[in-house]
Amino acid sequence: MKFREIEKKWQKKWEEKKIFEVKENPKKKKFYVLDMFPYPSGAGLHMGHAFVFSLGDIFARFKRMQGFNVLYPIGYDALGLPAENAAIKAGTHPKDYTKNSIKNFMRQQKAMGWSYDWSRMINSSDPEYYKWDQWIFLKMLEKGIAYRKKAPVNWCSKCETVLANEQVVNGKCWRHEDTDVEIRHLEQWFFRITDYADELINGLDKLGWPENAKKLQRNWIGKSHGTEIDFEINGKNWPIFTTRPDTIFGVTFMVISAQHSRLMELVTKEQKKEVDKFLKKIKTVSKKSMKEVEELEKEGAFTGSYAVNPMNGNKIPIYTGNFVLADYGSGMIMAVPGHDQRDFEFADKYEIPVKVVIQSKEADLSPERMTEAYTGTGKLVNSGNFDGLSNEEAKEHISIYLKEKKLGRKVVNYKLRDWLISRQRYWGTPIPVIYCDKCGIVPEKELPVKLPEKVKFGKGNPLATAENWIKTKCPRCGGKGRRETDTMDTFANSSWYYLRYTDSKNDKKIFDVKKTNYWCPIDQYIGGPEHITMHLIYIRFYTKFLRDLGLLKFDEPALRYFTQGIVHGSDGEKMSKSKGNVIEPFDMINKYGADTLRLALVSFASPDKDTNWDEKIVMGSYKFLNKVFDFFSEIKFSKPDRKTESKLNRIIKELTDDVEDFRHNLAVIKIRQLFDFLADNGADKKIAESFLKMLHIYCPYLTEELWGKLGNKTFISFEKWPVADEKKIDKKLEEQEKAVENLISDINNVLKIVGSKNKVFIYTLPNEKQFYSGSAILIKKKTNLDAEIYAVNDKEKYDPENKSKKAKPGKPAIFLK
Repeated sequence: MKFREIEKKWQKKWEEKKIFEVKENPKKKKFYVLDMFPYPSGAGLHMGHAFVFSLGDIFARFKRMQGFNVLYPIGYDALGLPAENAAIKAGTHPKDYTKNSIKNFMRQQKAMGWSYDWSRMINSSDPEYYKWDQWIFLKMLEKGIAYRKKAPVNWCSKCETVLANEQVVNGKCWRHEDTDVEIRHLEQWFFRITDYADELINGLDKLGWPENAKKLQRNWIGKSHGTEIDFEINGKNWPIFTTRPDTIFGVTFMVISAQHSRLMELVTKEQKKEVDKFLKKIKTVSKKSMKEVEELEKEGAFTGSYAVNPMNGNKIPIYTGNFVLADYGSGMIMAVPGHDQRDFEFADKYEIPVKVVIQSKEADLSPERMTEAYTGTGKLVNSGNFDGLSNEEAKEHISIYLKEKKLGRKVVNYKLRDWLISRQRYWGTPIPVIYCDKCGIVPEKELPVKLPEKVKFGKGNPLATAENWIKTKCPRCGGKGRRETDTMDTFANSSWYYLRYTDSKNDKKIFDVKKTNYWCPIDQYIGGPEHITMHLIYIRFYTKFLRDLGLLKFDEPALRYFTQGIVHGSDGEKMSKSKGNVIEPFDMINKYGADTLRLALVSFASPDKDTNWDEKIVMGSYKFLNKVFDFFSEIKFSKPDRKTESKLNRIIKELTDDVEDFRHNLAVIKIRQLFDFLADNGADKKIAESFLKMLHIYCPYLTEELWGKLGNKTFISFEKWPVADEKKIDKKLEEQEKAVENLISDINNVLKIVGSKNKVFIYTLPNEKQFYSGSAILIKKKTNLDAEIYAVNDKEKYDPENKSKKAKPGKPAIFLK
């Protein structure tokens, strides 16, 4: 099979006829399939791209054949730090680097046979695209969603920029896994995503996403009900959030986050040296998850200040510590070492008293004898008028008391923080505001605000070097102004890109509302698990904001989301050039063809599971497709029998369900089984065509070629997906075929043990002989043995070793000679 010739032939035909370009059609049901648009690296496609984009193409082709008007677009997430750094390393400008990278990407994507509507292509580094990023920013500024404030931020010294909370993983930069993130206090731009926190949680209930993805988002948003209690500190009121007001009488110290913006207000002159020493030690302990905080060795320093417990007037020492998150609750906690394990560990280390306020039914708790905190339920003790209440009852009673005394209130709290979008790098969307000494922050009038090309790359923010670009006129008063030199987080570019695909050439509006509301929301979105608590939260937020502007008639961007696994190297490790285990997709295409690679990628394992590269499976796929090509090149049609009709319709039914639910590894097994059956039993034209249609979504080039060889003049890409006629599925015949397959497998297994033989004698139970009658020819073909089949009660049978006694229901006995 000359696969390269076939691929080039059909690539050309598809492009010439523009068969995958689509338009809105109210008479036709739409289906929007989308892969997350890629960052176009100079290295080109990697195996992860080949895998995930093949999943999208398979589904798009499947839905097309089912009669849907399918939108399957492509574009490039072209802005961002990786492109900027790669360009600097290559000694070129990010604009030129990106342009060349996209060309390379497109060539490789087309080689894979992915059926994109190329006419809708977008590129986030094109000013005509990021013009609308800026338009959205200004709308957010107008509505009070975008704002600027000084705040503790995550700083990556390698990126030399700020990171959003979601971009800090295990205390490290998400791009540089070996780089600790530092905390700095800077003036930054934020999006008030917290305004949508409740809706972001509630909206998950109606989404067809994996439960794990929804759980991760719920935990990230982290809604919790609790009580805010007012503690007096140095004559000022400090509200402290807690979910455990029942333990307030057990508070023996307070802990303020080491990253809290007001920490130094509490540090006395006598304690400053000790606190500074502690802060220096933990300066790289950045925004960690709750789980990571629990696992930390608890450390801190006394600030020198005290809080007053509003319930009993006790003075409580305030420490700063490494196990309190600055951006959760109020950034300070009331510590109850008797009933919280992390507080207990801290108290034990710094010799702080422990007080029991919840008594266990099982044991008499005493601070002197406790080796760990008691975190169970019980009755309140040492709690004044609340003694004797169950601790669950006490939560409500104490909260009511605090409210009545104006010392506290019930509140809802979230782990989710507002989205920090400022980045101190060049290759991003310029933030469209001007600073004027007279007018303050002024929105730009003319969009897009384009990136200046003449900047100096090296240390710090390159945009800060573009003096001529920075200096401008204030749009409001005409006086001297200066442009914002921060750019927007590139996750902003990807938070609405799916909408631009619906009207990508519109230069008057962000998109035509009618077109967008025809195609959207996305019916099937496909991407990696790493995007669940970043991109997938941001894209949902943007959708809700644009809906509130009256542009969208839907609440959620994607109805279904599929999380694909990762293809590792053959050694089980993540593919990496330093490990020498990288497999380049283009190498595989040149060696085996794109269809082979596509088929192999979905044959390794279930697509939602991580898997290891295995070239044996690639070789197996290559051999299989060559057999298919040879069979169809020499096919002679024959009238199908009931068994063939039954098998075909059963496989159509099962395979359709498998494709719908992304069980492609199982679907491919069924395709192979059907082919083996047809190769043994023959087929008419209709059955042969049904087989090609099912194979087409995995191997588009080969099937287009073979479709033509059957005398068809149309594109198989737009043929109707086969529909099962369930009346033709004969379960008895299917069971009979399965029984023969199992028998052949048993014979081959015995042959492996005993070696070469010429003949096989088969002994079945009398009522099962009909299952195996007529299978001698197939047994000969599959085992190379002549076969004689007997019922165990046949007096004329040949059975020199009395093997027939071993026959069981569904498992004939065999004798080899």
